[in-house]
Amino acid sequence: MQHLKRFTGAVAALALGGSLLVGAVATDVEAQEQRIRWKMPIAFASKLPGLGAPSLYVAEQLKAISGGAVEVRVYEPGKLVPEFDILQAVSDGKVEAGYTWIGYDQGKVPSIPLFAAVPFGMKPWAYTAWYFYGPGHDLLQEVYANKGFNVHAQLCGIIGPETAGWYHKKITKLEDYNGMKIRFAGLGGKVIEKLGASVTMMPGGELFQALETGTLDATEFSMPAIDQILGFDKVAKYNLFPGWHQPFTAQYMLINGDQWKKTSEQHKALIRTTCTAATLMGLSEGEYKNGAVLAGFQAKGVQNDLIPTAVLKELKKVSDSVLQEEADKDADFKRVWAAQQEFMKTYSIWDARAYLQSDL
Repeated sequence: MQHLKRFTGAVAALALGGSLLVGAVATDVEAQEQRIRWKMPIAFASKLPGLGAPSLYVAEQLKAISGGAVEVRVYEPGKLVPEFDILQAVSDGKVEAGYTWIGYDQGKVPSIPLFAAVPFGMKPWAYTAWYFYGPGHDLLQEVYANKGFNVHAQLCGIIGPETAGWYHKKITKLEDYNGMKIRFAGLGGKVIEKLGASVTMMPGGELFQALETGTLDATEFSMPAIDQILGFDKVAKYNLFPGWHQPFTAQYMLINGDQWKKTSEQHKALIRTTCTAATLMGLSEGEYKNGAVLAGFQAKGVQNDLIPTAVLKELKKVSDSVLQEEADKDADFKRVWAAQQEFMKTYSIWDARAYLQSDL
């Protein structure tokens, strides 16, 4: 009888141990399933303040806050995926994520520049208000889905106005754009095409040589803190303002839709929160650095000139025409643009009264 009791106890202990072992294995498997190991090619070098730097910030913060459960490996431009192919690579599942200026994909998703940079559009903080508290985020997911892309997009960086570009000759009248060979992106490129400019698209790393050799007469790329790194001040002496074509420039973390669906709610919240922080950090870095860089340009003999008001007014008319043409061609563009205009009806009342005007 005593032998039977010992045997029964042993069996019970073995069963309990087995149950605990199975539970431990299940917990470990569950933990492994929740670990994220993503590759993320980026469109801009991570050394570029406000533009590429937020991608590294996001990767570092995700790893630190998650205790290593979320690791996103950043790949510099062209190392894994060509800069202009990030959307397609993410949608196809070739990479789990990407970090880019989505305006590059206007040929595939006509309405997408409205989420990237709009000529004579919103200030950066107005855009983030519309994106986070208005319909912006949800509309962005919809327009990608409507064009068949399997991605989740998260606002993950924003900077203030770009310069209006670097030129070998000043812009004094609208006709100066006629025949000009220029690198210009997004909807702004469509505007100056209307004026007779020959617009081309090149990655940032190719622009210095193109400007130096005369392949380009002019180029825009970004804000002064970035343009200086690319060396534009060494080959062009007219840096024009304001950046009418991109009052804000927004970057996004694109995540493969299937990957996003299987990501835990905890990790989704972590990604959203980290990207929101990166958006503020990117804007802050640019605002901190641009003034000193601009002052340095002046010391080097660069002319930081303003485009004449009369020319800006004409550019505004052409921009409005281009926006209307795009809205007439694409239902999503029309819907998104209408949503932005509706927001600006009331925001402009606040903007005009709340902020000190620069001409005081």
